[in-house]
Amino acid sequence: MRVVVTGATGLIGGPLVRRLLDAGHEVRALTRGVERARAVLPARCACFAWDPERGAIDRAALAGADAVVHLAGEGVAAGRWTEARKRAIRESRVAGSRVLVETIAGLDAAARPRVLASASAIGIYGDRGDERLDEGAAPGAGFLPEVCTAWEREVRAAEDLGLRVVTVRIGIVLAKEGGALARMLPPFRLGVGGRIGSGRQWMSWIHVDDLVALFVHALERDDLRGPVNGVAPEPVRNADFTAALGHALGRPTILPVPALALRLALGEMAIILLASQRVAPRAAEAAGFAFRHRTLPGALADLCRDHVHELEREQWVPRPPEEVFAFFSDAHNLEAITPPFLRFDVRAVSTAAMEAGTRLDYRLRVRGLPLRWRSVIEAWEPPRRFVDVQTKGPYRLWHHTHEFEPRDGGTLIRDRVRYEVPLGALGELAAGALVARDLAEIFRYRHAQIAARFGGAAAGARS
Repeated sequence: MRVVVTGATGLIGGPLVRRLLDAGHEVRALTRGVERARAVLPARCACFAWDPERGAIDRAALAGADAVVHLAGEGVAAGRWTEARKRAIRESRVAGSRVLVETIAGLDAAARPRVLASASAIGIYGDRGDERLDEGAAPGAGFLPEVCTAWEREVRAAEDLGLRVVTVRIGIVLAKEGGALARMLPPFRLGVGGRIGSGRQWMSWIHVDDLVALFVHALERDDLRGPVNGVAPEPVRNADFTAALGHALGRPTILPVPALALRLALGEMAIILLASQRVAPRAAEAAGFAFRHRTLPGALADLCRDHVHELEREQWVPRPPEEVFAFFSDAHNLEAITPPFLRFDVRAVSTAAMEAGTRLDYRLRVRGLPLRWRSVIEAWEPPRRFVDVQTKGPYRLWHHTHEFEPRDGGTLIRDRVRYEVPLGALGELAAGALVARDLAEIFRYRHAQIAARFGGAAAGARS
């Protein structure tokens, strides 16, 4: 299939793009920041511009597409709900969906996608106490139900164009690298987590891998249409979620967060944490979807094994692997592809030519703090692969695999990094988010410099 994805760089979009590519599908990302998307998405994903506020979409992205997955929208938990923030949340979903469907309507009928799978949210049900909710439940009352209802209405308009429409009502997404769980892990690892409010509110959750698989299922099952609850089969009360997370981390959970404190701190947005939604995935299971993570303890065990983060980046350049590998064989060339703010300086290389066992000593600054870094080349396999491992420096763990794969007459450069910040849970709480942002900027700069050097500026548009 040729699949168009909006929101492709987000918590769900990123792994979905990789899942689709790995399955052999062609993927096109519609994104507000094409260059940023090219720096973070796999090189095989073509990137096209859209600006939903201005009603502008690069129609080439939709030409000949078989399916669209619509994930774009402002994060509802990204900031206090001022009137301006609420307007942005609503418009990003409602107006953005309208622009997308209107653009599809402008295509010849034969050129239109066959299916549109769109994100929605279980927020459509509102605060419903102990009521069991499936896809037939009526919408609730309040800001989020109103937004979700209008959002789904705009998406359903595509049915009049002959598309099969699926709206996945997403619950609390559990993922290590973002979302609610990522924000909860540092304090819970320090033993300062606890139930929220009374702890009796129901939490309908889903492991990010299952959610990605559910979107793929929605594309592939021609008999699946309408609302589909994107939640695991076993919702839990907040107090039970808290206890399960504490057990997974081996930490106490004795510090509750009073509802009044949340309302004072977050205002209206506190409803996200205090609302009770006991949601069942009836439509997904009826359509034969099999959850890998049905129970919360198993999902948390999978996501909370350690503090190690994983980062992967790809970039295609129109040069042979031998030439590209030779560039990386000179440690001093790393200075040219590292952002100036790091003041990166290679001080010593232990061998005349790079090889397994070579030690490299650097100096750099991290947020103004001068640091020394020593790496050892753990594996050296020219022109396809090498691995460097930090033995002294700012990380508790740094394991960087560089791969150079012949592809389409050029080279696919792939970086796989496993890293861990120092001081465990305290380090994650103090600096985890800053480190993630810095690494994103470092690899964005690196992508741009490599593209300029090897002529691969259009790499992200390849498929």
